[in-house]
Amino acid sequence: MTTERARPNYVAVWVWLVVLMIAGVLASYLPFAKSAVIFLVFVVAAMKALLVALYYMHLRFESGLIYAMAIVPVVLVIALTFLLFPDLVFHH
Repeated sequence: MTTERARPNYVAVWVWLVVLMIAGVLASYLPFAKSAVIFLVFVVAAMKALLVALYYMHLRFESGLIYAMAIVPVVLVIALTFLLFPDLVFHH
């Protein structure tokens, strides 16, 4: 018995990555506060990392155990990002 999975549309994922990259670059030209722009860039980067992990690393098609192993580094990255965010924004 073979279990055949649908292959992800890599071109569509690549297009989304390019669009998100352009959005991240254009965010630096927005007339918002520096902290808001940095937060927006971090959100866009997190979305791109999620797309890469889900589709190019094939995590979307794995069992639940792989998610349990992958969640610890993600939580650490989010925690460190929020802990370092004030240093990035308010550094003199």
